[in-house]
Amino acid sequence: MIKERDTNKDYIKKINLVLKFIDEHLDGDVSLASVSKVALYSPFHFHRIFKAVIGEPLNAYVNRRRIEKMASVLMHKKEVNISELSLQYGFNSNSSFTRAFKKFYGVSPTEFRKQLPSKFSKIGKNESKIGQEHLIFENYICNITNHLNWIKMNAKIEIKETPELHFASITHIGVEGIEHTFEKLIKWARLMGVLEKPETKLARIFHDSFKITSPDKVRMNVGVLMEKTFVAEGEITPLTIKKGRCIIGHFEITPNDFEKAWSSLFLWMSENGFIKAEEKPFEMYHNDFRTHPENKCIVDFYIPIK
Repeated sequence: MIKERDTNKDYIKKINLVLKFIDEHLDGDVSLASVSKVALYSPFHFHRIFKAVIGEPLNAYVNRRRIEKMASVLMHKKEVNISELSLQYGFNSNSSFTRAFKKFYGVSPTEFRKQLPSKFSKIGKNESKIGQEHLIFENYICNITNHLNWIKMNAKIEIKETPELHFASITHIGVEGIEHTFEKLIKWARLMGVLEKPETKLARIFHDSFKITSPDKVRMNVGVLMEKTFVAEGEITPLTIKKGRCIIGHFEITPNDFEKAWSSLFLWMSENGFIKAEEKPFEMYHNDFRTHPENKCIVDFYIPIK
């Protein structure tokens, strides 16, 4: 979670701009000098601010994001050459990339690609050497048939062209404390009169994948759907999802079922020959599960596709 100790809303606003810049320039110059210019702070001052807000130094964050980006490419683009990939993201050689990747995930890039559970077959903690302790693969204890049967029973799936969507949002890092970020956004939306509109929906947009990023470092935005984009107000920042085709899974499930719903929906995508687009996946909520007689969420999961 982005914490407010040692920070203020201006800092958070600048950090949000920087996170977006880094994501868009992972294969370019994201040095302290270039990134601090985006934030309009001196390199020394910015380095301290970044660590206070994000919880890790800038260099460590950039290196992690680059490795995670490359892991994502290895997962989704089997045709990409590993040596070319390492050069694209700033490694001097394939061997230096392999060392950095192995230090992070415990296996070489080649082994990582070989061991990927492309069919989500049964994987236990003692069977997989891929990645960090909390990698979500290790929770895929059901086989492909069980996943597909489960989603058939629990979801209505459609392919739909979605319009451009505008959100007012707050950045949140990690899985802890997400309810407090929702409460903060709801309070702002209520003061702005946004929640009075029947078409208003709350959402959660994911910048990272639990498959390759540790849960305590996954970055997401908690958002409220707006009629149009707006100017940032402190830590409340605009976020836009571009118009495009999406796989939409309509669910009525408990919060404990979210992980299984996401993994099953991505499996359904793969089994039906669709390819994920660069746009971020997101959830759109239609109720407050605390008021549901069975504490269930009525929620749509969106996967943008090419």
